[in-house]
Amino acid sequence: MKQRTTRKISVKWILFICTFFFALGSLFSHRLWNTTTSDDPFILKHRREQETAPDDCDNKKKPAVENDVMGEVLKTHEAIESLDKTVAMLQMKLAASRRNQEMKNKDATGAVSTLALAHNGSRRTKVFMVIGINTAFSSRKRRDSIRETWMPQGHKLVKLEREKGIVIRFTIGHSATSNSILDRAIDSEDAEHKDFLRLEHVEGYHELSSKTKTYFSTAVTKWDAEFYVKVDDYVHVNLGKLAATLRHHRFKPGVYIGCMKSGPVLSKKYVKYHEPEYWKFGEAGNKYFRHATGQIYAISKDLADYIAINQPILHKYANEDVSLGSWFIGLEVEHINDRGMCCRTPSTQAILKRTDCERKAQEGNTCVASFDWSCSGICKSVERMQLVHQKCGEGDAVDRSQASDLESDKIDSEEAPFNMVAKDSASFGSVP
Repeated sequence: MKQRTTRKISVKWILFICTFFFALGSLFSHRLWNTTTSDDPFILKHRREQETAPDDCDNKKKPAVENDVMGEVLKTHEAIESLDKTVAMLQMKLAASRRNQEMKNKDATGAVSTLALAHNGSRRTKVFMVIGINTAFSSRKRRDSIRETWMPQGHKLVKLEREKGIVIRFTIGHSATSNSILDRAIDSEDAEHKDFLRLEHVEGYHELSSKTKTYFSTAVTKWDAEFYVKVDDYVHVNLGKLAATLRHHRFKPGVYIGCMKSGPVLSKKYVKYHEPEYWKFGEAGNKYFRHATGQIYAISKDLADYIAINQPILHKYANEDVSLGSWFIGLEVEHINDRGMCCRTPSTQAILKRTDCERKAQEGNTCVASFDWSCSGICKSVERMQLVHQKCGEGDAVDRSQASDLESDKIDSEEAPFNMVAKDSASFGSVP
């Protein structure tokens, strides 16, 4: 019988074998798990959700942060724009003040300025509005028709200026010949009525744009007004309604009021209102930019100062109203389209319906100004101005207003404070 012999296995080998099989099992289990999970759609979906979850949170946070940043940028940009406008307005006022001071210095040294028209070099009179009626040497009958209707005369004109701050003058320059018979006729007429504003300007139909610049430059030198108005001498104006209209805009900067239009640019020669610089407005058939029709318009004080300061470099187009509109392009100007400044006049034919100015007058809401588009003014104004005044006017009102009606604003003036226009045109009288 054989004896069995047994060997004892070392402890080290036992540990080595156990470790080897543990590692082998772990490796096999890991591969099996990856294979299983890669084929399991539910596990894959869960894994993708976990991987994409942080990105979604980031995407939700980013728009909110970006919106906050953009909001702050916009606020800063608006603040800068507002500051720029304020600085520009202050610079313009400073330039106007310097210019006025230079005028006074020239007068004090004996140098007569072409624009310093104030009497005896006195300080500018503070008023509410200045109305310049554009006229010509040959328009004596037109001026008389206005004097007989809507423009006060004599002491009434003085009273209107002193008590209500409304200045009205016929604006005219000089003839090409010094001390001509035309100039002497105007001097004689002015001595009789004292209602002219003489301009350092040579009269001519094709020089209306230049005359407009000179008028505003002269007016701002003589009067410190809130508004400056230009009107042609064949247009009917209701002073009360004009004053009430401007009063609604008196505290606004950069105001340009009138009947806004945009007519065609006429490129053909030898036609009325031909524009030699038509090519500047684009292709043939284009229209002008929006601007107030030339029969009547009003601008605020700061715009009149702007014209006076920059007069030498303001470009002149063929048409005066286009020139004025072009001077305000690029500025912070509010264009106010007031159709009450271009009402149609009554017809002499009874079969026709009532026109704008007649109907509004009967309703108690008179027009600011009336004229005929076909004539660029009142057709046959000398003969028809009285008719228009009767049917479309607010009555002979300025001189009949009572002191109790003058309860509106005052302008503080170191020279002579006066009551301003009333809150509506009622203070100028009622419609007849």
